[in-house]
Amino acid sequence: MQAKYEVVEAGLREQILAGEYKIGDKLPTETELMARYDVSRYTVRRAVGDLENEHMIYRIQGGGMYVNDWQSVKTEDQNTNRMIGILTTHIADYIFPNIISGADQIISDSGYALLLANTHNDPKRERRSLISMFDSNIAGLIIEPTQSTLKSPNADLYEKIRQTGLPTVFINATYPSYEAVSVTTDDAGAILRLTNYLIDAGHERILGAFQVDDAQGVNRMNGYIKAYQQHPDIALKSNVVMYRSMDSIKEILSQIEHYLRSPVETRPTAIMCYNDQLAIQVMDLVKSLDLRIPEDVSVTGFDDYSLGRYLEPGLTTMVHEKERMGHDAASLLLNMIDKRPVESIVYEPELVERRSVKKNN
Repeated sequence: MQAKYEVVEAGLREQILAGEYKIGDKLPTETELMARYDVSRYTVRRAVGDLENEHMIYRIQGGGMYVNDWQSVKTEDQNTNRMIGILTTHIADYIFPNIISGADQIISDSGYALLLANTHNDPKRERRSLISMFDSNIAGLIIEPTQSTLKSPNADLYEKIRQTGLPTVFINATYPSYEAVSVTTDDAGAILRLTNYLIDAGHERILGAFQVDDAQGVNRMNGYIKAYQQHPDIALKSNVVMYRSMDSIKEILSQIEHYLRSPVETRPTAIMCYNDQLAIQVMDLVKSLDLRIPEDVSVTGFDDYSLGRYLEPGLTTMVHEKERMGHDAASLLLNMIDKRPVESIVYEPELVERRSVKKNN
C-alpha cells in the first residue's frame, strides 16, 4: 500500500507526464492539494519536495509551484546514465526469458544495467511502467507494445519519448500511429506459407485461431486469409476464431471445441494456432475429445517454443528468433545511444516440420 505522500507525488507526476500540466504551468496550491487528496500540509510538502529533487517542479517564494522543464533535465541525465529499460507483455514464461536473455548479453557487455517491467498486455500497467522508467532516467528503452492493434491510451507518453529523443526500439510489433525503429517478424508471410503448406498437404478445412488485439495476431490472420484467397475454390471451407488477450483460455477453447464437435464431413482437419502456447492447449483439447493427432486433426503453432519438440506428437510450427531478437534490439538501441544510423529488422521465419501434421494427399 502506498504512503499518502506517495499517492500525492504519483498523482502530480502522472498529470505532468500526461501533459495536463505543461512546462511553466502553475500547479494547485498546497491548500488545494490538501483538499484534493485529503492529506495534511506536511504530506503535500513531502511529495512536492521529492518532485523538486527530480527537477519536475520548482517553487517561487510567495508565488506558488510551477512545472519545471523536466524534459531537458531528463535528456541531460540520459547522457550519463547506464540503465536501459525493457518493457514486455510478459517476463517469466513462454518465449520472453529468451528474448530478455539475448538483450542482456549485449547490454551487460556494454556496461549497462537492465531494468525490467511487465505489462501483462494491460495498458494501465504499461502506463505505470513507462512512468517508472522515466523516473529512473534510463538511457534507452526496448518496448513490446501492449494491445498493439488498438489505439493506445498512452499515446501522450510515447509523444514525450519522441519529444525528448529517448532512444527506443520496439520488438514484435509497433503502434500503428508511431514511427519507430523495430525488430519484428514477417508474421503475415510466415502464416501464408504455413497455410499453403497445410493446403498442399491436402487440408481444405483449416480452422485458424488468432489473437486480434496485437499486431502479430492480426498479421498472422491476414496471412491465413491471403492463402485462402489464393485458393478460391476452397475458401468457403475456412473458419476463424478470433479472441483477445483478456479472454479466458476456457472461453477460447470452447469456441474451438464447437468446431471439433461438428460432423466428420465438416469438421476441420487442421487447426492453425496463433502461437505454440495455444497449440499445446488445443492438442490437449483434441485428445480429450478422443480425436487423434494428426490422424483426425492436425495442429500447428508459431514461435518454436522449446516444449513443442517434446510433445507427443511433436508440434509443427514457425520459428520465432527469440534470443536473436533480444540481441538485435539491444544492438540497435546501443547504436542509437551512440548516435549511429540504424534500420529496422524484419525476420523471415523458418518452418519446423514435426509430426503434428498429417499429409492427406
